[in-house]
Amino acid sequence: MSPGVEALLEQARAGMTRLTPQETVQAATRGALVIDTRTEAQRREQGDLPGVIVIDRTVLEWRLDPASDWRIPEATGYDIEVVVVCRQGYSSSLAAASLRALGLHRATDMIGGVDAWRSAGLPFSDQPADVRH
Repeated sequence: MSPGVEALLEQARAGMTRLTPQETVQAATRGALVIDTRTEAQRREQGDLPGVIVIDRTVLEWRLDPASDWRIPEATGYDIEVVVVCRQGYSSSLAAASLRALGLHRATDMIGGVDAWRSAGLPFSDQPADVRH
């Protein structure tokens, strides 16, 4: 019998230090890759975050694995800091756990997602998103 999605989330978040929106801004300032996995429709509805890289969830591991032929140029090693962002902070936890299982031991996610970003009064971008395919 399945333990359910709540148990899966608890397992995914175990040992991971999740970041607040303000801590995510600080992480980006020190060079962390902030990865937005929201769909295009969600980004259109909520807005784009400044300085993030948009990567579809379906190819996330291939784009961030430094050993992958399909990695993005910023995926330079397994020690890079990665902060995954989604709409509300649920699917980003699962994505960060997957990246950690891949060897990106500093991967984490942002608590509350873009909803929390908005509630914190942080800025949205007026520039086109940096979408990587």
